[in-house]
Amino acid sequence: MSKQTGPDSKQLRAIGHKLKPIVTVAGKGLSDNVISEVDRALHDHELIKIKLAVGGREARSAVAEELCERTGAEVVQSIGNMVLVLRRSKQPDPRLSNLLRPL
Repeated sequence: MSKQTGPDSKQLRAIGHKLKPIVTVAGKGLSDNVISEVDRALHDHELIKIKLAVGGREARSAVAEELCERTGAEVVQSIGNMVLVLRRSKQPDPRLSNLLRPL
């Protein structure tokens, strides 16, 4: 699981703090529907918050890692059962992107 680091990660965490979880991963784990919804959300918003309601710390870490592998994203921050995920878009929509629009 690659973590976003550098000067820009503090700004990303600040933006992510205000976000509500877009997707919840629960008992059924990472189904194709969950992956496609996360992929769509990343395409639209670039930076999203995901709620991981699956087991303990190791289980959440494994789910976050697989999620990032399958969507080409990276973890910015992981606190408790919330994970903040980033995948920059080549042509972000300023009306939808959490990185471009003021919250």
